[in-house]
Amino acid sequence: TMGKLQSKISFHTTKYRAEGSVGQTGHTGASRQHSPAHTDAVTSVAALKPDLCVSGGRDKSVAVSSWRSGAALRRFTGHEREVTKVTSALDSNRVFSASRDKTVMMWELHGTSGPSQHFPGHDLVVTGLAVSPDASQLCTGSRDNTVCKWDTETGECLGRAAISRNLVTHLCWVPGEPYVIQTSEDKTTRVWDSRELQVAHTFPAKQHIQTCCDVSQDGRYCLSSSSGSAGHGAEATLWDLRQTRGRVCEYKGHFQTTTSCVFLPQGPTLAPSIATSSSDSTVKVWDQGTAGRG
Repeated sequence: TMGKLQSKISFHTTKYRAEGSVGQTGHTGASRQHSPAHTDAVTSVAALKPDLCVSGGRDKSVAVSSWRSGAALRRFTGHEREVTKVTSALDSNRVFSASRDKTVMMWELHGTSGPSQHFPGHDLVVTGLAVSPDASQLCTGSRDNTVCKWDTETGECLGRAAISRNLVTHLCWVPGEPYVIQTSEDKTTRVWDSRELQVAHTFPAKQHIQTCCDVSQDGRYCLSSSSGSAGHGAEATLWDLRQTRGRVCEYKGHFQTTTSCVFLPQGPTLAPSIATSSSDSTVKVWDQGTAGRG
């Protein structure tokens, strides 16, 4: 048993190296180091294309980097304050960023370093950002209690909805549907119909602030994560978007606020799984159906 345990430890420590990117699995594999994409803390990261990711930072910049090489390929500047969220429609050439300067900007992957479109209109920091699958529309949310919808071609605001005490923490678009999921500091998770920008459903309120949300690729389930401390709260919750009467499952194990939650890509031999990150300095992977930790 000890030999098997040592073998597992050896495998994982050679595969994942803290100072570089994912390396080879052999003992002789050397990790590669790259220049940082940002000069200050990274605040948000999102997939852009199968081999690219986009990140936003406290240094007010947006960077496009390669998953494979780790190298920063493009850097966009234009925000006046920290970038809070970044997103993109997968396989799109457009990148969107939200900032503490109360604005959202659109950038062209193969364009100039300046923004190709501005979306001003919020009164406070923009904390939620979701783009439609075809990248034609954008939904934004803010601590000013509002959610807005925009035309990405013209920059026109197509709708604005305000709900008292709805301090938005995160937004994500449901694949193949006109719906947007939103979490809030008022402890609720809402489903917005983007066509009329109206709330289609509100899930039962949790005991703690909802910090983040994600939607499964099949569009059936959504996740939300909770704040917490000293082992109280800090769970992630699975909701069924077809049967919206209550939660399906809870994932408990973090000691402090769960800051992010995502559905992991599924494979032919992989059970559906989710991952959560926390202020307790850990990342946990869970079996989606049983809430068992991997």
